[in-house]
Amino acid sequence: MIRSNRLRWRLTLFYSLVTFLSGLALLAIVIGLSRSLPPADGPAPPHAAAVDRQLPARGATVYIARGADENYRKNLILVPGLALLIMVPISFGAGWVIAGRILRPVRTMTDSLQRISGRNVHERLAVAGPRTEFKDLADTIDGLLGRLEAALEGHKRFVANAAHELRTPLTVEHALLEEPLIDEGATAEDFRANFERLLAVNRRRGALLESLLTLAGSESARDGGVPVRLDAVAATALADRRGELERHDLRLDSTLRPALLAGDPMLVARLVANLCDNAIHYNRPGGTVEVTVRTLDGHARLIVANTGPPVPPDEVDRLFEPFQRLQRIADDGHHGLGLSIVRAIATAHGATIHAGARTGGGLTVEVLFPAAEHG
Repeated sequence: MIRSNRLRWRLTLFYSLVTFLSGLALLAIVIGLSRSLPPADGPAPPHAAAVDRQLPARGATVYIARGADENYRKNLILVPGLALLIMVPISFGAGWVIAGRILRPVRTMTDSLQRISGRNVHERLAVAGPRTEFKDLADTIDGLLGRLEAALEGHKRFVANAAHELRTPLTVEHALLEEPLIDEGATAEDFRANFERLLAVNRRRGALLESLLTLAGSESARDGGVPVRLDAVAATALADRRGELERHDLRLDSTLRPALLAGDPMLVARLVANLCDNAIHYNRPGGTVEVTVRTLDGHARLIVANTGPPVPPDEVDRLFEPFQRLQRIADDGHHGLGLSIVRAIATAHGATIHAGARTGGGLTVEVLFPAAEHG
């Protein structure tokens, strides 16, 4: 309220100053014009000493009184000057009222925003009336509050899912440590077997933490970047997964043409790797993995498609949310973060993602990066 009153005082003083300066300018114009006005006519003076000059007028002699002429000119200046002095307090009062009416929507929005917190972030300003600058500002703030609410809800879901995913390996580790201690007949081989299982659980938990760090690091947009050969990145990712493709009895169909983008090489490599891993792990024996890279319409285009179990079309968007999978299998080594990391990295690079379910089963994911100039 104090800041609002300060601004109101400033607007009032500004309005009064403008009114006063405008009055001064008008008074100066009146003074300037009065100098060019003819003298006022008057009756003949009673004695010659008061006569200033003698002018002919239609054959008669007209006498001009010097004192009457001076009084006329003084009144011509004095009256507007007094009117200007009277207008100063009037303009100040009018300015105070006008400034209050102008700032009233701002005070209303400020009071509403001060009441909004994390508990009632769903509330909106909802300013009604015709479209004005203040209504546009209120609508913009409402849109910001909507995005903030969505972000907070997503953050809550993410924290809850992350806690659940981290709690599972902790429970398994506790059971593996407790099992040989309870069994009095446990041998060294039993301890060794449990330790090997603990190492496997620990590796999966490390992979989960790495994925969480990548997801958090790729959420923020990056300026510029370095040239990245998308076709070379895809070729490296496929070469590293040749053995895995053979183990899953999958056929690779790749078309890699030159495509250049500007970005973070490590994150782009992670995006391509996650799409390839997703296409391999959620496939069927004897299936196919298709990878295409090319430059098209000013975009570096990456398409990864795979055969596999049917994907409901209305579930495709959900797969790009953290910890979301079509079928949750315990201890399968996957945490449902792969596609959410893909989306975060794409967003950080100004890329767009188009995903769709294939008719015969499987998924097609297309990522369009802004193409970089060939140097």
